[in-house]
Amino acid sequence: MRVIGLMSGTSYDAVDAAAAELRLDGDTLALKPLGMVSAPYDGGLREALAAALPPTAVPLAEVCRLDTRIGQAFAAAAVRADRELCGGRAELVVSHGQTVYHWAEDGRVHGTLQLGQPAWIAEATGLPVVADLRARDVAAGGQGAPLVSLVDLLWLRGRPGTPVALNIGGIANLTAPDGTAFDTGPGCALLDAAAREFSGGRLAYDAGGALAARGLPYRPLLDRLLAEPYYALEPPKTTGKELFHAGYLRAAGLDGLSAPDALATLTLLTARTVAEAVRSVGATEVIASGGGTRNPVLVRELGHQLPGIPLRTSDELGLPAPAKEAYAFAVLGFLTVHGLPGTDPRSTGARRPSVLGSVTPGRDGLRLPPAQRGVPVRLVVEA
Repeated sequence: MRVIGLMSGTSYDAVDAAAAELRLDGDTLALKPLGMVSAPYDGGLREALAAALPPTAVPLAEVCRLDTRIGQAFAAAAVRADRELCGGRAELVVSHGQTVYHWAEDGRVHGTLQLGQPAWIAEATGLPVVADLRARDVAAGGQGAPLVSLVDLLWLRGRPGTPVALNIGGIANLTAPDGTAFDTGPGCALLDAAAREFSGGRLAYDAGGALAARGLPYRPLLDRLLAEPYYALEPPKTTGKELFHAGYLRAAGLDGLSAPDALATLTLLTARTVAEAVRSVGATEVIASGGGTRNPVLVRELGHQLPGIPLRTSDELGLPAPAKEAYAFAVLGFLTVHGLPGTDPRSTGARRPSVLGSVTPGRDGLRLPPAQRGVPVRLVVEA
């Protein structure tokens, strides 16, 4: 089955569309990457989305507009992916949507909201769409994140030692072979917030870590940030920009700091908290993906924080680092239409595994493949 996975992460800068050929072969799920296209949100939509994120109060009219405009942006990316990567022969689209709120309190997740109305995708492509994948795990008592942990467990099974999958997006998360999975804290979220803050909105992020490379960490600020109670919580746990946003930075105290010193401090914060999380699960290697892998200063600092633990990107195992999460959601949607669960309760804390998401029929109605009885135990990436 040719499947398109659509993803826009907590950095909300673009819609990534990854296409894959997926098939079940006994207890093995085979994935052949077909490529990725990426479509940046237009400036107006990105600004509107940024203005609507917590802790801002937003009227329902704006929520409706965002749900529509994000859905249309995802639809355009899916049409392009089908045309350019699948030759017009895609059979399913899986949309993560855009997370705008993850309701976490007192160690529990009570709800989650992703915008990007899937009807626009189904109408534009004519294909069935699996969307709203997080809510079912939350309803089953889980954290709803990291939702790609099952894919990581299947993908890394059989590697020697204790390989850990690490994704560095706006929020960083990891998955260990024993099923432990959690958000470690900010990936690029605070880096992006500081870049916007110091540039008056001119910069969306610290491209290539250029600002951080010119600065020195400011220890008093780093110590205040490391005192954040979230880091001491036991997994499973999840967080988001509901906590780690520009107001959080201002409250921590940026007065008097230069942009380079602030970015150097926040880069060290991300590297330190990720490294501590990696060590806590006994990792013998780290396989990283996500936008943070394109920041050489962050990657170098993470390497310094993890002496003796090899740090490589998912590209070395066949999944391009920028597209890995989009491929993972393609897998989750594929499992859904085959009636198979897309979660591991060890990772999210849910009461049971769940078949994820809701399905929007395509132009020709809904024709699901036969349900599968056997659950895959490994994922193989084919060249």
